[in-house]
Amino acid sequence: MAGLREGYEYDSLYAAADSRAKADWLVGMNASRALAAASGSANNSIGRVQTPTLAMICARFKENRNFVSTPYWQLHITLKQGEAHRLFIHPEHFGDKEAAETAYGRLTPGSAVTITKAERDTVFQQAPLLYDLTSLQKDCNIHHDLPADKTLSIAQSLYEKKLVSYPRTGSRYIPEDVMAHIPALLEKIIAMPRFREYGRTFDLSGLNTRSVDATKVTDHHALIITGIVPEGLSEAEAVVYEMIAGRMLEAFSPRCEKESLKMECVCEGMDFRSQSTVIVIPGWRAVFSRKEDREKDEPEAGGGTAVFAEGEEIPVMGHGLAQKKTMPRPLYTDATLLSVMENCGKEIADEQAREAVKELGIGTPATRAAIITTLFKRDYIERSGKSIRPTEKGLYLYESVKGMMVADAELTGTWEKALAQIEGHTLDPESFMLSIREYTGKVTGEILRLKFPEPSSRAFTCPKCGTGNVVVKSKVAKCDREGCGLLVFRRFLNKELTDQHLEQLFSSGSTRLIKGLKGKKGVSFDATVAFDTDFNLKLSFPKPKGGKGK
Repeated sequence: MAGLREGYEYDSLYAAADSRAKADWLVGMNASRALAAASGSANNSIGRVQTPTLAMICARFKENRNFVSTPYWQLHITLKQGEAHRLFIHPEHFGDKEAAETAYGRLTPGSAVTITKAERDTVFQQAPLLYDLTSLQKDCNIHHDLPADKTLSIAQSLYEKKLVSYPRTGSRYIPEDVMAHIPALLEKIIAMPRFREYGRTFDLSGLNTRSVDATKVTDHHALIITGIVPEGLSEAEAVVYEMIAGRMLEAFSPRCEKESLKMECVCEGMDFRSQSTVIVIPGWRAVFSRKEDREKDEPEAGGGTAVFAEGEEIPVMGHGLAQKKTMPRPLYTDATLLSVMENCGKEIADEQAREAVKELGIGTPATRAAIITTLFKRDYIERSGKSIRPTEKGLYLYESVKGMMVADAELTGTWEKALAQIEGHTLDPESFMLSIREYTGKVTGEILRLKFPEPSSRAFTCPKCGTGNVVVKSKVAKCDREGCGLLVFRRFLNKELTDQHLEQLFSSGSTRLIKGLKGKKGVSFDATVAFDTDFNLKLSFPKPKGGKGK
């Protein structure tokens, strides 16, 4: 038992975890109760992590929705070398069509270029670190469309089956004593059908030790397999297990070697550039050989492979003017939302504040998926394909609290710094809790002073009588024709029907699929809400689909 440490060495971890739980309880309980009192609705909640997360989702959605795309033009030329060619791009984007066409007109079939730069550099891409929970969730979402909470539940199942180490870890490193078992585990991994081909060239005698650092291991080390042979796994479990095993193989593999090529030329007084990267020795990138792992500087097919020397004069074989348009930043996915939660400091506008919390995040690897799930359960957010967008209810809450302390990711990030200081014995837990109690009082006061206006009424043609109008208010939707009697309460089971739900219901007789409904016994299920023949609400269940189990 030589590797065991004294229990008192973990007292600071307990103190930090205890402080986190108490802080979350104080803020969440009091802020949520204040919100219920201010809004008149109990189906809401506020939390020191969930509300800043909702704020980031809503802010990105509004930015995306309000984005006005503008056209621009990009000029390019094509140079040939035997059967090979190379595309060169003019670095300036023309915002004016006339100026773009003028520049295009300067290029003629007789134009020639002079190569002014041709540089080759060797670039090394280090192997990735082992998985912590957040990085596993991100990759499972990117490569297999698994939501963060689904990945966590699968990883937990694999852990309970003793197939992987503790999944709720925030560390991507292992200590030296765990490293002693890694070669034997890697031998089992390269025997798996998925990695057998890569294993033929894998050198177990020269392992990459980038992920080995005991000083960076916190309460739990990085996520690895245990070596027990898996049996009877579901398809989704097999996918996640393979991801963890494959990442181990990547982490201990050699770095990837690339050759970077940069060329510049001048044509008719205008600069043109070409940049590409070629993998010379794939190293760790050969484990999965995914197309989506391609770096941004690696050109897709069509860019060309011709190589020219500095000082060469080459005739222009072709030229073109492509019209493009500016694009908004995309809506968050599970993967990108986890990233921004992990690195919330990058989203802070104030430079000094951003610098102060740039290494911090909000929440922990173990709680981030649960926070996202809570936002779904509260009907604050919804999925649109892989994208996450706010509901009308979520936007309404965001607009109400966006200027308040409780929606401030910067402040929440500094709490994470304080909790880390408790772990490091540099901050007294009671001092932290005193600041939390003061903060809770301020937040509660801010929320209680809010004035929630009645949402604007919306009217639809009544599907029952066909002549009256259904007026939608905060708690009910009711036909205004006397004697019709159509009445729909917005609260149905444990869900509040949104304006979008009601619009679908009154126009087509049925909503879209609503997730997370709960019956009397508390069992969750997914269903649509529809009218029966008497225009009372009923549940309609989707037909089972075959396919992959995720």
